Amino acid sequence: MKIAVVGAGAMGSVYAGLLASAGHEVWAIDTWREHVDAIRAKGLRVEGASGDRTVRLNASTKADQAGPCDLVIIATKAMHVTQAAESAKVLLGKETPVLSIQNGLGGPDSAASVLGRERVMVGVVGGFGASMKGPGHAHHNGMELVRLGEFGGPITPRLKEIEALWSGAGFRVKVFDDIDQLVWEKLICNCAYSGPCALAECTTGEVMADPDLSRVSAACAQEGFEVALKKRIKLSFHDPVAYVRDFGSKIPKARPSVLLDLLAKRKSEISVINGSIPRVAKTLGLAAPVNETVTALVQAKERRLGCR
Repeated sequence: MKIAVVGAGAMGSVYAGLLASAGHEVWAIDTWREHVDAIRAKGLRVEGASGDRTVRLNASTKADQAGPCDLVIIATKAMHVTQAAESAKVLLGKETPVLSIQNGLGGPDSAASVLGRERVMVGVVGGFGASMKGPGHAHHNGMELVRLGEFGGPITPRLKEIEALWSGAGFRVKVFDDIDQLVWEKLICNCAYSGPCALAECTTGEVMADPDLSRVSAACAQEGFEVALKKRIKLSFHDPVAYVRDFGSKIPKARPSVLLDLLAKRKSEISVINGSIPRVAKTLGLAAPVNETVTALVQAKERRLGCR
């Protein structure tokens, strides 16, 4: 298949590298010029839980150089999805599906508002702990699960085809009828570690090991769980603290993207991760004071660091 990955940052590079390694024609589309140039010159190196490989693939800062594709993967941060979806229009054939993969809430909705609900699929990826080592070089600490669903549900033949595509590239994949379940199960894990790791500048394992940080982490997860239950989301677990600790134990050396953004003095996705819990809670007549406080502290830290 011909596949475009729009947003070839840490996670996007993992997707692009493994899909290209499986023999697909992959285009990595990204605004980071040095990254694109490095891929063109030396290939894309992906190392970590999947092994260590350098793969030759196409890379560009302009989507129109790729032309129509069989699949488009939008792997940008949630706040950049609308812009990415607009740029992805030139990549679409008559029936090209668009797989939107973001942390937090709202990414696939933004893609659907630009490209139409009928095109959009939802991806939720957990347990990778990816980061960029430099231009053309991505690393990931784990390789747990890729969850896939149709934006409007239920499981369709084209969704099964995309499942087979990802499985063939070495990913562990599960398809869902209920996209709310897959989004909220990942969101609860994100809430447990994104904010606390960013504030303390430490890994998921260090948060789990610290008695004070682990309590904050657990409270973030518990609030997310209670909001999900109030929304009548069907979750696969009943103990959110045990669930997020099991998740974190598989990637103890990971530094969540919110922390990596702060270290690079970039604006983070904290508002769609921890910040989404109090926002949704308010619509349900609930409160989420721990997530609200964690979000405020991360945003204050962004301002102090001059993040852009």
